[in-house]
Amino acid sequence: MFNRVTADGFFADRDGSIDWVVQDEALDHEAAEASSASTGSGTLLFGRRTYDFFEGFWRQFDDEGSEAVPNPHRPEQSSQEQRAMANFINDATKVVFSRTRDDVTWRNSRLLRDLDPHEIEAMKSEPGTDILVFGSGSIVSQLTEHGLIDEYRLVVNPVLIGSGKSLFDDVSASVRLDLLEAKAYPAGNVMLRYERRS
Repeated sequence: MFNRVTADGFFADRDGSIDWVVQDEALDHEAAEASSASTGSGTLLFGRRTYDFFEGFWRQFDDEGSEAVPNPHRPEQSSQEQRAMANFINDATKVVFSRTRDDVTWRNSRLLRDLDPHEIEAMKSEPGTDILVFGSGSIVSQLTEHGLIDEYRLVVNPVLIGSGKSLFDDVSASVRLDLLEAKAYPAGNVMLRYERRS
């Protein structure tokens, strides 16, 4: 799981906006390098709202061009790093869990009505690259509840918003995590990598 969160623990404000994200070129560069170095397309899991947002933004850059791509958090800025992210996201297998969408037409997308833990376990056992979750608080909560997330990557942004949406609203019991890495970036963001304690 990869998510940007505020210093007071929210991944979105009350309206679902993430316009509070603190831009960090070093973090973008690192993410672009990781996506470019990936040996396969990977699989992305989404709840319906995050899928809609990603499709609305990233799908428009689904081509082989090498031009810079705008930053989803700062549309007035564009970079080659965002182009690398666009390629990675568009090439990835995308699974969206939704009971309200009729279908999905974005390349490499698949629609599932419900999150079945056994199906996720089967996906995890298949050969290939990592399965990632961006945003998607309800999906993160369900996966956490079933012990299906191996690593949590939280980018803590140096901002307080007072109230908003939590990633873990529906987790019914405490989950112990072990810290793998803590890394600070020039803009004040801090990446925290945790693994679930077995």
